[in-house]
Order: sequence, then structure tokens, then C-alpha cells
Amino acid sequence: MNKTITTDHHRFKIMISKEDIGKAVRRLGKKITKDYKNKNPILVGILNGSFLFVADLVREINTECEIDFLKIGSYGDHMHSSGSIRLDKDVSAKLAGRHVIVVEDIVDSGLSITFIKKHIEKMKPASIRFVTLLLKKEKAKTDFPVHYVGFDIGNDFVIGYGLDYAQRFRHLKDIYVTHD
Repeated sequence: MNKTITTDHHRFKIMISKEDIGKAVRRLGKKITKDYKNKNPILVGILNGSFLFVADLVREINTECEIDFLKIGSYGDHMHSSGSIRLDKDVSAKLAGRHVIVVEDIVDSGLSITFIKKHIEKMKPASIRFVTLLLKKEKAKTDFPVHYVGFDIGNDFVIGYGLDYAQRFRHLKDIYVTHD
């Protein structure tokens, strides 16, 4: 395990260990299992960042569920949101009448999940809830709750466990924070 990562422009240090990530994923899986027992929810992972989280989370959910993915784009210079969001890949499953759990790696400003919520609501699901590994509580502005949260974090840039910097560092097992 590297304690620090250095790129051409930034230094990162470990913020959340893989062990703590595992504990949070197990806790979230138990809560979702309890809330959705015998409801066959569909987890909609938001690509690319949530793929590791979705894979680990679904293995901790002990009730039947399905998985699909949706991809949006929003980042301009790799560290700051451009403010405009586009749908790059839609779900293939029919969501009408289904219990939908949207799985995000991080909720930053709240723009992405607001866009996703409006998009999925058009499909008339029975319910829609959000789970995120990381929530920037001070920065996130939504008029609806994020129901399941792994960690509340500050307004720092993070990488690892699916989160990237210019498409790099998703493979890291721990989550790192900028340390310039």
C-alpha cells in the first residue's frame, strides 16, 4: 500500500483505507438488504466511477436484485465540473414499477444526481433512492436525500476505488485525497 501518490501536478495521501471502505460497504449492504427484502430492486450504477463500488456492494446485499448501468459526462478539466451534464449511456432495463437504487461513487455538487433523478423519474419507477460511497455534504445541493452514505467528506479532490484523475488511479484499493 502506497501512503502517497505523486502525479505531475498533485500529491495524494491515503484518506480512507481499503479496510474502512470494506466496512462501509458491508454496512450499506446490510441496510439495503433490510430495506428491500423481497422487493427485487434494480441497482443502477453510474459509470465509470461506481463500477468497483457496485461490484462490492451487490455482493453484500442478501436479497435478490438486478444491476444495470447509466453513464453521464460532466467533468471539464478533470478536477472541476463543467456544470453541464450529458447522458452518454442509458439503462437497458425497464424501470417502470421497479424499486431503483442509484449507486454513485461520490456526490459532489449534486448536479449529477439531480440530472439522474429527473431522467429516471420519466421512466415511472415505483421508488428511487440513492447510495453513495462519498458525500461532500457541505457542497452537495439537492432537494432530496441521499439515503445511504458510506462517508461524509470535505470539499477535497479524491482518487482511488473507482474515482479518477484524468482517467487514472481508478485501480487503487484505498481512497486518496489531494495533499499539495
